[in-house]
Amino acid sequence: MISITVTALVFGVVFLAELPDKTALAGLVLGTRYRASYVFAGVAAAFALHVALAVAAGSVLTLLPQQVVHAVTGVLFLGGAAVLLRNKGEDEEEIRKPEDQSFWKVAGAGFMLILVAEFGDLTQIMTANLAARYDDPLSVGLGAVLALWAVAGLGIVGGRALMKRVPLGLITKIAALLMLGLGVWSLWEAAAG
Repeated sequence: MISITVTALVFGVVFLAELPDKTALAGLVLGTRYRASYVFAGVAAAFALHVALAVAAGSVLTLLPQQVVHAVTGVLFLGGAAVLLRNKGEDEEEIRKPEDQSFWKVAGAGFMLILVAEFGDLTQIMTANLAARYDDPLSVGLGAVLALWAVAGLGIVGGRALMKRVPLGLITKIAALLMLGLGVWSLWEAAAG
């Protein structure tokens, strides 16, 4: 059964953390060069694979004692908050233009770009943490993949307009504060447990 509360929480945290990420900018660049639906298909497939790997890793963590899981996830959330606050802006990755505009070439370019750029990324680690924290892989996976797809869609279709209206620094600070709160809460539960 899917928990709407866990799914919504995961969606919010992952969405805010992914907005200032380099992959959102990469999606924006790909979306300006190629057919948006082709780019989204490749990017969405890569994000789904990353979420599945992260949820699997987080589910393995649930085999540890609950106090250890809370302590580990708390430290990782605090580290994630520090990374968000430290990285002011990241350079755009160089994107190779496919030889043609066919679905497989464009979707493949989007898939490979996200697959490489997101491996071990903050949102993937955060998704693993959330899967361990809530022991609800389906809800966490659904929330994370929907958040990543939403950011990708925004980046591909309307990223430039969004970034003009909402300062990237504000988005980064909100995501960092949410992660800081989750980290402190997890550490408090580890100490209390």
